[in-house]
Amino acid sequence: MPELSPLQYLLLFAAGLAAGTVDAIAGGGGLITLPAVLGVGLPVPLAFGTNKLGSVFGTASATWSFARRGAVDLRECVPGIVFTGPGALAGTAAVRRLDPEFLAKSVPWLLAAIVVYMVFRPQLGETDRHHRMELPAFYALFGLGLGFYDGFFGPGVGSFWTIAFVMVLGHNFVKAAGHTKVMNLASNAFSLALFALGGAVLVLPGLALGAGQLIGARLGAHLALTRGARFVRPIFLVMAGLTVLKLLYQHYLR
Repeated sequence: MPELSPLQYLLLFAAGLAAGTVDAIAGGGGLITLPAVLGVGLPVPLAFGTNKLGSVFGTASATWSFARRGAVDLRECVPGIVFTGPGALAGTAAVRRLDPEFLAKSVPWLLAAIVVYMVFRPQLGETDRHHRMELPAFYALFGLGLGFYDGFFGPGVGSFWTIAFVMVLGHNFVKAAGHTKVMNLASNAFSLALFALGGAVLVLPGLALGAGQLIGARLGAHLALTRGARFVRPIFLVMAGLTVLKLLYQHYLR
């Protein structure tokens, strides 16, 4: 484990600040934080665990900001937490036994198809619509599925949650972003617990990252809440598109 310099800690804080802001609005903060953690010299197992520590601060801060402004009904989210947590634990445990290559190569195409669909449905997510699935069934299906995916593979999970809330529950983009943060917080917290038990979390770098995300998430949530769904939608599409490009490059072109 290399000793980090004050400048490297500052870089982690800055990466967390940028990632927390973007992630609270539209997801995709991991596109910023994980390369930053790897870039300061942390080996892969420690980088993933340390990144989870920072992410918990960001998602908790964003969740609090959305809930305080009435954009999230925390009681409604309880079934989601109940299913997402165990799903994340199962995914984190399974990653040691199964090859994630199939998901790695199929997820970018699925996410790309959804992004294209949403580009051609410009009104989708601007206002609340009628839900297509009852809450218990929705959280059981997507909580277990996306919780497992987040623990097992992870990239784009925030985008998938937002899409599910918009397309299946009929939420507008701001409400979907707030509920997505609650689900992200649940899966991040459970995954972090497993990483910590395995000794794969570095506290000081994680706190530097987390401090930035804590502040950035409050800023991002404020922007989303004050500027509305028309502000969130294009940022969401950009971040989801960047996730697609990153995954395609990583698994097909590199």
